[in-house]
Amino acid sequence: MNRTAEKIGTKLKDPVQKKSDLKSAPVTWLLEGEPWVAYRTRRDLLGESEKAPAVKSERASMLAEPAVKNLVKELSAWPGKVIASHKSAGQPFHKLTFLADLGLAAGDPGMDRIIARILKSRSAEGPFQLPMNIPVHFGGTGKEQWAWALCDAPLIVYALARFGLGKDREVRAAADHLAGLARDNGWPCAVSKELGKFRGPGRKEDPCPFATLAMLKMLSEFPDFTDGPACRKGAESLLALWNKSRTEHPYIFYMGTDFRKLKVPFVWYDLMHVLDVLTRFSWLKKDKRLLDMAKILKGKSGGDGRFTLESVWAAWKEWEFGQKKGPSRWLTLAAWRILGRLGAV
Repeated sequence: MNRTAEKIGTKLKDPVQKKSDLKSAPVTWLLEGEPWVAYRTRRDLLGESEKAPAVKSERASMLAEPAVKNLVKELSAWPGKVIASHKSAGQPFHKLTFLADLGLAAGDPGMDRIIARILKSRSAEGPFQLPMNIPVHFGGTGKEQWAWALCDAPLIVYALARFGLGKDREVRAAADHLAGLARDNGWPCAVSKELGKFRGPGRKEDPCPFATLAMLKMLSEFPDFTDGPACRKGAESLLALWNKSRTEHPYIFYMGTDFRKLKVPFVWYDLMHVLDVLTRFSWLKKDKRLLDMAKILKGKSGGDGRFTLESVWAAWKEWEFGQKKGPSRWLTLAAWRILGRLGAV
């Protein structure tokens, strides 16, 4: 039996909210939505067991959904095209993390092929690589080559851990290497040796907000890291930037008007993504800065507890959350999961 097949049956386990924290959440409306919304609502908000008949039924329906099947089929050609912009919402590694957030796992139809292809791209340093082409004037070679950067490598490890491979030797080695790049102010703009002197537009001593966010997201999947100094320093870095959002913008990452617009799925550096990651750490639950961010989110809720997107990714326009005309169930679920972790603020 191969190592991927050994993970069959490993399903996503997220902290669940107390029902008292969710009295204003439109749970019935969420359960009437797409199978992936209903599945994650039952798991994340209601805390229902993976073995519960309704959960099993919703999960089976999710796996049979054409949109989900097409995404799995697309990623079976991993790694896909050469990376032009990490911010592009259509990047395969962003689609990979979305599948992980839905709750797909090793052993699900088509997933073993994707996982096997990712594992073959492991670098000598440990992290998994992608084909990239960094122009010479940005410090790269100008040639297509396999490499990794701290704005993609942690997200791939995050997805693998969610798929059930968190204890896989090579996945853990990748996580350890990336965690070791931490500094006192979070994580820098770091890249593999193949990319030479490339780094983003910022001072070398500054933390990269997105790299720090991606690292915290990855390490939240490894229990022995979640209460450690690296996560604490990374979280403090992002929260300090929130307090100084008018004056400090390392690597040109702002926390202003655009940052505060509600947007899913989680792709880049914005309010929803930062809140979703930071609320995974229970020791931040009473942090005033985090609660201030959460109050902004809660204030955007409609009177019926539903949330409407304020910005959308064009690459996801065919999905339920690809429109701003009415409330989005996927956004609403993500919002209430965040608020529930904080006791609904």
